[in-house]
Amino acid sequence: MRKNVFGRQLKRDKNERKALFKGLMSALVLKEKIKTTEEKAKAIRGQVEKLVTKAKKKGQGASSLLSPYLSPLAMNKMITELGSRFKDRPGGYTRIIKLGRRFGDNAMTVLMEWTEPSEIKKQISQPKAGPPLAENIKNVETITEEEVKPKRKTNVKTKTTAITKPKTKTKKARKEVKK
Repeated sequence: MRKNVFGRQLKRDKNERKALFKGLMSALVLKEKIKTTEEKAKAIRGQVEKLVTKAKKKGQGASSLLSPYLSPLAMNKMITELGSRFKDRPGGYTRIIKLGRRFGDNAMTVLMEWTEPSEIKKQISQPKAGPPLAENIKNVETITEEEVKPKRKTNVKTKTTAITKPKTKTKKARKEVKK
């Protein structure tokens, strides 16, 4: 019996669970949001929130505390960007948005993301000055369907259509080859 045992097993042994959680948490830190099952998101939510708090309080000294849980790139981003982003927030760093059931196994899928948007997303959302859209260009050459399709020969008697191939040999050339 499994009484008073904390955490979710997710049908994995200890090492597999640790690797799964490390991958999910690193992906959340690096990509800012992940799409996963509800059970996995709820399993890592508490750990992620604790890691953000450690990064926020310890600053650069938190690398030894974060290294068992995150990849090196994710650890650096956690300390430099996320620690300063959530400086004034006391908790509740992540949100889970339900997306619906997955078709294959009917598992509930969710989108897990940070509550505070990054500054990079704000810069990207502003329109950039770039090349004009195709709608604005007037001198665009269009290719008609007649130019793309191969020419077809129609037999009037049977009303069938066949693609014509150029003949390489004439009747005289065939007769000469046979001799």
